[in-house]
Amino acid sequence: MDYVFPVTKTTTPKEKPTNCKSLGFGKYFTDHMFIMDYDEGQGWHDGRIVPYGPISFDPGATTLHYGQMMFEGLKAYRNPEGGLNLFRPDMNAKRLNNTNERMCIPPMDEELFLAAVKAIVKLDADWTPTDPGTSLYIRPFILSPEVSFSVLPAKKYWFIIILCAVGAYYEGNESKLHGSRILVEEKFIRAAIGGTGYAKTAGNYACGMIASIKAHEQGCEEVLWLDSNEHKYVEEVGTSNAFFVIGDKVITPELTGSILPGVTRDSAIQLLRKWGYEVEERRIELKEVFDAIKDGSLKEAWATGTACVISPIGVLNYKGEDYVINNEVVGDISQRLYDSLYGMQTGKLPDEMGNWIVRL
Repeated sequence: MDYVFPVTKTTTPKEKPTNCKSLGFGKYFTDHMFIMDYDEGQGWHDGRIVPYGPISFDPGATTLHYGQMMFEGLKAYRNPEGGLNLFRPDMNAKRLNNTNERMCIPPMDEELFLAAVKAIVKLDADWTPTDPGTSLYIRPFILSPEVSFSVLPAKKYWFIIILCAVGAYYEGNESKLHGSRILVEEKFIRAAIGGTGYAKTAGNYACGMIASIKAHEQGCEEVLWLDSNEHKYVEEVGTSNAFFVIGDKVITPELTGSILPGVTRDSAIQLLRKWGYEVEERRIELKEVFDAIKDGSLKEAWATGTACVISPIGVLNYKGEDYVINNEVVGDISQRLYDSLYGMQTGKLPDEMGNWIVRL
């Protein structure tokens, strides 16, 4: 089905950033945004593009009190021909509906989601930076303006997409990859099996901020989350998925329901298997990681995510002791994954899988 959305262009366009080295992440929003309504009995309707600006909420809106909302994240990259590349946006569409189901939000036709993303990105395409490591970040989200104090799913929603020109998520990765220092979190948890860990919803991120603050205070960039039950199994690294190379195997925590099924995680697994690596998706004890560091069998580790793509792990800090991985040197597999993924995303390398890149 072909979707056509009316466009109201801004009459006061913003000044675009000229220094790509100071873009940050979420500082420079584009001129327009996409909005679509949902009403019970009518479904998703009246998708439109309007000038970027504030949205008005009644203080009694259910989203503000009970957090029934979700969001997604993907990027558009400038390719050598001057057009834009999207990376596996169909995966974001599928994950959006998985989150919606968990959060009791009505599902959305995946083709409608993709059409909305393409429409707003095409309109504000000239905001896409061109420097290495930069991109146009795409943030779709759903929330409800419905006014109610009843702890029940809303009957009215807004689907909104905003865009911003961004640099590297971790500042140290602006020019090249480097090994991050990660604090192993002993007290707090990110999610539990049966909860919302596999969904992309605000509460998962809000509850992690306290641990991130602690990590920064201790000179670390992020936290390594452990499982909620026994506090001994590795789950995620900050907001990213974790990978370890032990011996000749690449190991990543299995998706048990408490871990977000990352698009970059899935992409890394597919590429590694295509290249001939043995990848195990299973539970991995923190003790196994430390034992492998001590006996030298842990060769490298990294995190994967839309924001960071690949972020190597150089140090795990646990109970005040540093466990150094690969002398804090970026490993060959980490670098190859980054080069391949980023190369495909930016169009500097061919699409190895044949259907991952959507060109605009």
